[in-house]
Amino acid sequence: QLQLVESGGGLVQPGGSLRLSCTASGGTLDSYAIGWFRQTPGKEREGVSCITSVRSSTYYADSAKGRFTIFRDNAKNMVYLQMMYLKPEDTAVYYCAAELWADCSIVTVDSFGSWGQGTQVTVSS
Repeated sequence: QLQLVESGGGLVQPGGSLRLSCTASGGTLDSYAIGWFRQTPGKEREGVSCITSVRSSTYYADSAKGRFTIFRDNAKNMVYLQMMYLKPEDTAVYYCAAELWADCSIVTVDSFGSWGQGTQVTVSS
């Protein structure tokens, strides 16, 4: 089974940037759509962005448009979420998730079968 690992979280000041990474053990990501989700205490996990496998088509939640960029490097078995102009409300645990051959038309928790453990992003001065 695909096991995902996120990295790149941390503490950043408002307006700053972070790049999150997602990689996999037990398989390669090139056939998987990869979604990035985030969750804060007491709230549901929400989809932030998604990238398809074949054409690298992308989806962004309204909160991410213009600030976040998702991209993949299949040669390195990596998917990235570049986050810029970060705001305190971006503070959350960020998770990557994978689903075989998905098209990113539905970016919900139920649409993805493999999940990482999450990485904490804190935006604070």
